[in-house]
Amino acid sequence: MKVLKGFTPAVLMLSVLILVIGGCKKEEAGQVASSQGAALQAEAPSGSLEIWSIQTTGNGPGIFQRAVARFTAANPNIKANLTLIVNDSYKQKLAVALASGQTPDAFLSWSGGPMYEYAKNGNIIDITSYMNENNYKDKFLDAAIAQVTYDGKIWGLPMQNVSVCTVFYNKELFAKYNLAVPTTIKELEAVCDTLKQNGITPFSLANKTQWTGSMYFMFLATRHGGTEPFIKAVDGSGSFTDPAFIYAGEKIQEWVKKEYFNTGFNGLDEDAGQARQILYRNEAAMHIMGSWFNSSALVENPEYHAKLGIFKFPRDEEGVGDPNTVIGTVGDNFYHIASSSKNPAKAFELITHLIDDEAVKDALDDGRIPPVKNIQLSDPILAELFAQVQSAPDMQLWYDQSLSPEVADVHKITSQEIFGLTLTPQAAAQQLQDAQAQYLQK
Repeated sequence: MKVLKGFTPAVLMLSVLILVIGGCKKEEAGQVASSQGAALQAEAPSGSLEIWSIQTTGNGPGIFQRAVARFTAANPNIKANLTLIVNDSYKQKLAVALASGQTPDAFLSWSGGPMYEYAKNGNIIDITSYMNENNYKDKFLDAAIAQVTYDGKIWGLPMQNVSVCTVFYNKELFAKYNLAVPTTIKELEAVCDTLKQNGITPFSLANKTQWTGSMYFMFLATRHGGTEPFIKAVDGSGSFTDPAFIYAGEKIQEWVKKEYFNTGFNGLDEDAGQARQILYRNEAAMHIMGSWFNSSALVENPEYHAKLGIFKFPRDEEGVGDPNTVIGTVGDNFYHIASSSKNPAKAFELITHLIDDEAVKDALDDGRIPPVKNIQLSDPILAELFAQVQSAPDMQLWYDQSLSPEVADVHKITSQEIFGLTLTPQAAAQQLQDAQAQYLQK
C-alpha cells in the first residue's frame, strides 16, 4: 500500500473538534513529563480510567468494548470505564468538562483548531515520547501523524478511520433511469433533473446537526476556488467573502429552490439515521457523506449496501479547483491524554488498544479504513475511497473542524440558514468573516 502523498503543510494543519476518555483514581507512582518533553514515567498499575467514545451505532460499541476488555485483561488491577456518547451530545459534554476542569483522563478531538487550543491551554499532554518508543508512530500513515503534530510535538493518537467525504449513489436507480456518473456540476444537475422528473429525490439530507449541509458547501467552494481561499481566510490573508464561498451559497440555494433535497431536511437528525432511512426506502438516489456511511449501510441494510456506489464530487466547469481534491481527515478521531490524568502512561496504553491489530481487523470488517500502514482492503468501496485519497493533490479538512470552536459554530449556523433560505450567501459570508476576524484579534 502506498503512503499518502500530496498533503501540503498548510492543508494538513487544518482540522477540528473533540472526543474521548475519562477520569482516573489510583495510587500514583513515578512522575509526569515536563512541558519540555521529558519522558513520562509509569505509575502503579492500579486504580481506574474513564474513557468516552462517540461510537454509539452499528458495530462501534462492540469494537470499543472488546478493545477495553483487552486492556483490562492485561491490567486486571485497573478498572477501565467506557462511556458511549452520541456525537453532538459529546461535543457539548466535553465543552462543559473543559470549562469546569473536570476533563477525563483522555478525550478525542478531530485535531485542527481545537486541538491546538487544548495544547496551548495545557488541557492535554505531549505524547511524543510515547509515540517514539519502539518507533510506535511508524505504525500510522504519515498524514495521520501530521494531523496531530503541533509545535513540533505529537498531541494525539490517530484512530478510527480515514474519513473522506464523497458522493454515495444508488446504482440500481441510476441504471433504471439510464444515468451516467456525472463528472461536472452541470452533468450532476442534469442527473438531478431526471431523477426529479421520475419522482426520486436527488439528495437525502438531514441537516438539523448542521455539519451535514456543510459538506455540500465545502465541496462547492473547493471545486470553484480550490483550497487556497479557505486557507487564506483562516490565516487572515484572505476573507470568507471570497467569490468561492458566495458561489457555494448561491448554488445551494439554487438547488434548494429546485427541490433537489428531501422535504424538511433542516429539521431531520443525521445521528438518528433519518437521512439514511430515506435512502434505504429508495426514495432518494444520492447522499453526500463521510466514508463512515459505508459502514452504517453495511450494518443497517445489507440489501441496500449491495446497490451502493460512490463517485467524486464533480468538477466545476467555471471554477479553478482540482476535482481530485478530497475533503475529510486521515484518522477521523484523535485521542488525547488530559493533563489532569493521574495515570497518563496507562491512559496511553488504554487508547493503543483501540488501534491494536485486533481493532484494525475489526475496523476493516466494519467497512472502515484505519489510519495505519500496510493494510489490505477487500471491500471495493473502501478500496475506491482510499484510491481517491492516494491520488488527491491535497486534502481540505472539514471546515467545522478546521476553525476554532466559536467560528465553527458560526459557519454551521450560517450554512444551515443558507439551506433554509433565511440568509443570503453574502450575509452569511460576512458573518463568518467577522467571526474569524474577531478570533484572530484575540
